[in-house]
Amino acid sequence: MEQSGNTHKRRVRYKGTHPRKFEEKYKELNPDKYADTVAKVISKGSTPAGMHISIMVKEILDFLEIKPGQRGLDATLGYGGHTRKMLEQLQGSGHIYGLDVDPIEIVKTTQRLQDAGFGEDIFTSIQENFANIGKIAQEYGPFDFMLADLGVSSMQIDNPQRGFSYKLDGPLDLRLNPQKGVSAAERLTQVTEDELAGMLVENSDEPYAEEIAAVIMKEIRKGKRIDSTTKLRELIEAALAFLPENKEKKDIVKKTCQRVFQALRIDVNSEFEVLDQFLNSLPETLADGGRVAILTFHSGEDRMVKKAFKRYYKEGIFREISEDVIRPSAEECRNNGRARSTKMRWAIK
Repeated sequence: MEQSGNTHKRRVRYKGTHPRKFEEKYKELNPDKYADTVAKVISKGSTPAGMHISIMVKEILDFLEIKPGQRGLDATLGYGGHTRKMLEQLQGSGHIYGLDVDPIEIVKTTQRLQDAGFGEDIFTSIQENFANIGKIAQEYGPFDFMLADLGVSSMQIDNPQRGFSYKLDGPLDLRLNPQKGVSAAERLTQVTEDELAGMLVENSDEPYAEEIAAVIMKEIRKGKRIDSTTKLRELIEAALAFLPENKEKKDIVKKTCQRVFQALRIDVNSEFEVLDQFLNSLPETLADGGRVAILTFHSGEDRMVKKAFKRYYKEGIFREISEDVIRPSAEECRNNGRARSTKMRWAIK
């Protein structure tokens, strides 16, 4: 009897009735094949594994006023949700360029957009840090519209191999481009206790910065390497052991973990320096009348954007800027918890 060339592939095995680990969630990781499962996860206010739910899509499109034939830039491509909606506005005429420093996700997103019908005639992805938009604009610009979403994408946060979340055990990496620079684990071996405490305060306003830095550095001086997300979380918990045992402590520990991981991620990826370069290059990349919208998720980022926009407005480079931040609706925050800290600012050249 002739054997078929197609070997049957068994589904991922997991304990219990529902998959818990990222790699076990095979249905969520295949949204085209298991659309019903993905819809159920989203309806519960969660983000399916390997996906990212775009934030403030309506507000962005309403402001950008994209018209067929225009040229645009998504400075932070990510999962491509915003890009796809902007491409739809072009109605087949014009072009959008998408930048992403992540060599893993940019390949997936480019294929996803091509499968949706957006080929090279209308969309081009470029693996490049958005700090270098000046160089990009020289070759492909100036741009009629631009978007920069400064948040980390859900598919990066949820994948334990990327080391972005304290909730999942994995290597303590935190690099947006794991092929360049040093990991967070390596970075912790390079700083002094004072430098680490300063990093936690500057990058995430951490109130227990000194206590956490002391515990981490004590571990490193013993010759131990903090190379996993679990090890770092346990050290943060140990640093907060002095807090009274009450119902508030669990929430304090959770928020502290979020801030420490955020501070390390910002440092490892030089996020403030990158944003500064982006903002300095912004005027030369926009066409006259060009519109730019920026989403921030951290008070430090928002202050930088606000300050730059005000400066360019006073100098007469921008003719109009948003007076106040625009927030996602209460309904969007209910449906997508990761939208809660979002702030949007816009400007017109």
